[in-house]
Amino acid sequence: MVTRLLITLLLPMLVCSNGRGAEENDYYRLISISTASAATDSRSKNWKPAPDGLALEISGMDFLDDGRLAVAIRKGEVWILDGVYDDPPSDVTYKRFASALHEPLGLLQYDGDLLTVQRSELTRLRDLDRDDVADEYLTIAKGWGVTGHYHEYAYGPKLDGDGKLWITLNIGLGLKGAELKRTLADAALGYRQGRWRGWGMIVTPEGKLVPVCAGMRSPSGLGANADGDMFYTDQQGNWVATNSLHHMRPGVFFHHAEALASMNEPGSTIHEVEKVPDGLPLPQAMAEFKQLRPPAVWFPYKKMGQSATDIMLDESAGKFGPFTGQLFVGEFTQAGINRVFLEKVDGEYQGACFPFRLGLASAVLRMAQGADGSMFVGLTNRGWSSLGDASYGLQRLVWTGKTPFEIKEMKARPDGFELEFTLPVDPQSAGDVNSYRMTSYTYLYHSTYGSDEIETATPAITSAEVSKDRYRVRLHIDGLRELFLHELNATGVQSTSGEPLLHPEAYYTLNRIPKTKN
Repeated sequence: MVTRLLITLLLPMLVCSNGRGAEENDYYRLISISTASAATDSRSKNWKPAPDGLALEISGMDFLDDGRLAVAIRKGEVWILDGVYDDPPSDVTYKRFASALHEPLGLLQYDGDLLTVQRSELTRLRDLDRDDVADEYLTIAKGWGVTGHYHEYAYGPKLDGDGKLWITLNIGLGLKGAELKRTLADAALGYRQGRWRGWGMIVTPEGKLVPVCAGMRSPSGLGANADGDMFYTDQQGNWVATNSLHHMRPGVFFHHAEALASMNEPGSTIHEVEKVPDGLPLPQAMAEFKQLRPPAVWFPYKKMGQSATDIMLDESAGKFGPFTGQLFVGEFTQAGINRVFLEKVDGEYQGACFPFRLGLASAVLRMAQGADGSMFVGLTNRGWSSLGDASYGLQRLVWTGKTPFEIKEMKARPDGFELEFTLPVDPQSAGDVNSYRMTSYTYLYHSTYGSDEIETATPAITSAEVSKDRYRVRLHIDGLRELFLHELNATGVQSTSGEPLLHPEAYYTLNRIPKTKN
């Protein structure tokens, strides 16, 4: 998360409309289970409030085997909630499972216990007598640097497809030498941070920390895709042009240079960085900085949120609508959720992000998918401002069964992009190149906070070919550029029933142009 100016809360329940009367709520209905706003909760006539004094600032969530929902909250407790599937949620019960934790920012059910990352350790919470109260608090892993700086958050754990436990560590901001005297004596390249700050790590079954990749600023979201590969989100700031989604794997460096302070630590997978470029366009910076890797997806600032958070894979097999296998990414400042389609080109992940849902009651920090496919959303905006009329709480998104007209997928082709839609398109509008607009741009890689869009161009859309089944359109484009973000607006496209797209925008991060047609 990043320090930002106070946001004027002008639109507490902002919901997108496609201009023909259809709204996001027509397709994904929002249910308030518990929030900090009487205005919001009064909409649920039978809403049952949380116990007095319980600020449900949700910082971690996972479902137990019996269907109950376990949540961590920022004041350092874990609660177990029952009745969260009720509609309306008239009889939710709350049971405190654990307390006295230091700002837990994740929660995972694991081998019958609950795991959470506190600021200084990964902790196992064990309920030995099965009375829903933790009897043992066991340290599973520790050893990363903690100086006391407020920004040194630690997140996780999450499991990848191989069953490995991952955690991510925030960078500290503006640390002074005196704060670090017990953490790093010899920082690499002059950068000073606590040990392993800005790194992604695996924790072995024996509790050993294994550094994997580096260059993170505020990696508050992590999660696996459908293939089991692990990703994290980052947030705009110094060295970070805008919000982003990254594929974590060994030896890769992303963007925040101060993570290189731990480059010479035993176990580091980053080696032989002699100089970090500062003030270059990203493609040029990558040419000079061989360990630097681009994100799989950029989220253009404000167009696609201002503070990316959690990652949730849709594993509902259609119970949550037409997006099975895609990722949903939480948005803090705008109190919303975005959607991501990924593909691999020449072994490198890249893909497109799309707007999905606005209008939640507060900042989205955590998401979890229920057994019925619905999405449970944990909210908390303490320390930073967000849209919405609450400070914290728990809400649930339920698919109404009605399919929105959306760009479902956007795939790179050697001479353009192929779009797949959730509903069949009108061939006349979808086959007209004037129904589409595209711009491309990149960002500066520099130590300054954020980046404007730079080197902007307007690729020419030369033709639009509609498939026989009317679900796909092939856009032939002159002027594609590798390592540039390609922004598409398809405002003119209509479905066969005459509906415009609910969200006509798509943003594709083109790290590599495919060499062969497929």
